[in-house]
Amino acid sequence: MDMHAIHGGHGVPGGLQVSQDGYTLDLADTIVQRGSVELRFRILGPDRRPVTGYTPIHDRELHLIVVRRELTGFWHVHPERDGAGTWSVRLELEEAGSYRVFTDIAPRELGRTITLGADLAVAGPYEPRPVPGPGRSFTVDGFEVELAGDLVAGEGRALTLSVSRDGRPVTDLQPYLGAYGHLVVLRAGDLAYVHVHPNGEPGDGVTEPGPDITFHAVVPGPGTYRLFLDFKHGDAVRTAQFTLNT
Repeated sequence: MDMHAIHGGHGVPGGLQVSQDGYTLDLADTIVQRGSVELRFRILGPDRRPVTGYTPIHDRELHLIVVRRELTGFWHVHPERDGAGTWSVRLELEEAGSYRVFTDIAPRELGRTITLGADLAVAGPYEPRPVPGPGRSFTVDGFEVELAGDLVAGEGRALTLSVSRDGRPVTDLQPYLGAYGHLVVLRAGDLAYVHVHPNGEPGDGVTEPGPDITFHAVVPGPGTYRLFLDFKHGDAVRTAQFTLNT
């Protein structure tokens, strides 16, 4: 199992800090207009220069997660980096409001993974929505995903997500970023961040390509959590969403 779960300093959960261990997430714009947005940013190192040396995490130098603060919108994307160290990606942000930007990175000189987070405001008329209520079933593009297991504050627990289609188990999931699934868990209120990868990996001779994807997750404390599962089938990545209370 590969798990880079709670990346923080001195017991602080991941994603709550814009700067950690000398590294800083520097957004080019912290206020953008609704619609098609080019998000540009740099990771500044202890010398305040853009970082260009990274150790890949699951096939990528950087994983970018963007969420609405109400946890009703989620994007997991992989920006491009230019030679000067500026990352960029285009996102469709159609709803005004407050967003949080997370970067999972392993700067080569640091030698380990950290998660940095920064706020992003999308201008326009704002209509807040409540966090979706608890649920263990989610349907996306005709795929049904069922969640088994519970979150317990400070304790590692198994979560199994089972994928089916038309009532039949899906047994031919495709590898996505070196795994059959990626799970991001965020706590409502402060957006404490947990990114977990599943037990086993494609090609290890043991792990089946569905229907079950099992994770070992640890959350930092009590609260309401939103869970976002990315999985790939038919060359398309889909996201299932759940809410659990601890």
